Amino acid sequence: MSLPLLAAACLLIVTFGYGGKCWLSPFGDCRKCRGMGHELKTNRKGRLKRGRDCRRCKATGKRIRVGRWIYNRAARTYRAGTR
Repeated sequence: MSLPLLAAACLLIVTFGYGGKCWLSPFGDCRKCRGMGHELKTNRKGRLKRGRDCRRCKATGKRIRVGRWIYNRAARTYRAGTR
């Protein structure tokens, strides 16, 4: 196999793998709070305590994946154009 053909095959495998992941599991952990829904703070003694709720995920700990967001936007545009 030549190098460009191998690179194209690897790119296709990664693309279809991510597409399958977005189809099976459209929500992933929030990158800001790491899926906890809130931040962790420490008090003056160094003990962990719960901080304020995450604004990005609205304290759910989950956010929609980028690939799923793109698919939803494309499907919404297609549906709006075919009516």
